[in-house]
Amino acid sequence: MSDKISLKNAISIGIGGMVGGGIFAVLGLAVTLSKGATPIAFLFAGIVAFITSYSYVKLTLKFPDSGGTVKFINQGFGRSIFSGSINNLLWVSYIIMLSLYASAFGSYAPNLLEITHDTTVDQHIYSSAIIIIATIINYYSVKVVSSIESYSVAIKLVILIAFIGIGIYGLFGNANLTQLSTKNWESPIQILTAGMVIFVAYEGFELIANAGADIINPEKNIPKAFYYSVGFVILLYIIISIVTVGSLSFESIKSAEEYVLAEASKPMLGKVGFTIMTIAALISTFSAINATLYGGSRVSYVIAKDDELPHELTSKLWNQPIGLIITMIATLILVNFLNLESISTAGSVGFLIIFATVNYTGFKISEKINSKKWIPLTGFILCALSLIVLIIKQFQSNKTGVIVAISIVIFCFLVETIYKKTEKKA
Repeated sequence: MSDKISLKNAISIGIGGMVGGGIFAVLGLAVTLSKGATPIAFLFAGIVAFITSYSYVKLTLKFPDSGGTVKFINQGFGRSIFSGSINNLLWVSYIIMLSLYASAFGSYAPNLLEITHDTTVDQHIYSSAIIIIATIINYYSVKVVSSIESYSVAIKLVILIAFIGIGIYGLFGNANLTQLSTKNWESPIQILTAGMVIFVAYEGFELIANAGADIINPEKNIPKAFYYSVGFVILLYIIISIVTVGSLSFESIKSAEEYVLAEASKPMLGKVGFTIMTIAALISTFSAINATLYGGSRVSYVIAKDDELPHELTSKLWNQPIGLIITMIATLILVNFLNLESISTAGSVGFLIIFATVNYTGFKISEKINSKKWIPLTGFILCALSLIVLIIKQFQSNKTGVIVAISIVIFCFLVETIYKKTEKKA
């Protein structure tokens, strides 16, 4: 029983997966895109995540497996070129998330210690260094990865809840509070686009599925783990965005876009608040990098084991799957060549496609998994519409992000098609 996961631990996995580096990385971007309607943008994205979690609950109860999402997609589509391509996209999306977290780490770290006195160079140094350090820790000990994650979830939640508490108190009489009024909202379609660009801040709840086979009293605890963690994080993000928009002018948020949570602590607690929030961001993003590196290397292993990528990926380099070193190299390339908005857009496109596929699986095999057909169908339609809006709107303002995202999807399908065809010939 000692290896079993309690409800509290399962909820921690979900919250830890979502409140990793996401909120620290994308909050400023969300405000830049949706202005006073930032809480609504987070609500939009949260509703899509919450409806999708229904499919995850039903699929995890029926197919509890450490492969999680990979196994669900294979259940819905068999071991086909399509399922293999979507599973490859999951691995690549983990890599995109890693580069998002590393980018956030690189943005916050120079506020504590400058290395070259050139902020851009410092960001690249810190982003690259933290990926390499986390990879070394993953090689050294999986137990250390797990310990870092459990401590950091507690630390970041305490700091974020304290930020909310002090922030709400500080809002009274703050002139910036009027920024939340509807006259400062962007158009509904722009608010929806902002919600989808920052959708990556919610993707981590799917990690609960990987632990499904080990959760105590699954019938009762798996639904609670998904719904409680997603519901809590929606509320957390909405309140954090209200406090941030109410504390700082839009100009201040724009100029500190990549480390806005630290900047938002200044009006309440001055330099001390700024430093505490910067440390919280570094702990959060570091733990998220650690956990995602671990998850990403395992996903590549499961995909190769299921014959959707070359079997060489099931081999180990030292004591870890070879996917770990590949994940590290790919992350280093992305984080050093793309800006934050492009990384976030590519990550959101990847996860909207993956979640649309999982929702469609929930709809397709609804009788088998004992689910109501209309909920997964609604989730599928919402993910698909959100994806279309995101691509069209972002193509107008951030062509690079959209081109990178679409190229990644095409690349995943191409690799899988070539692999399946050459395998057949062999």
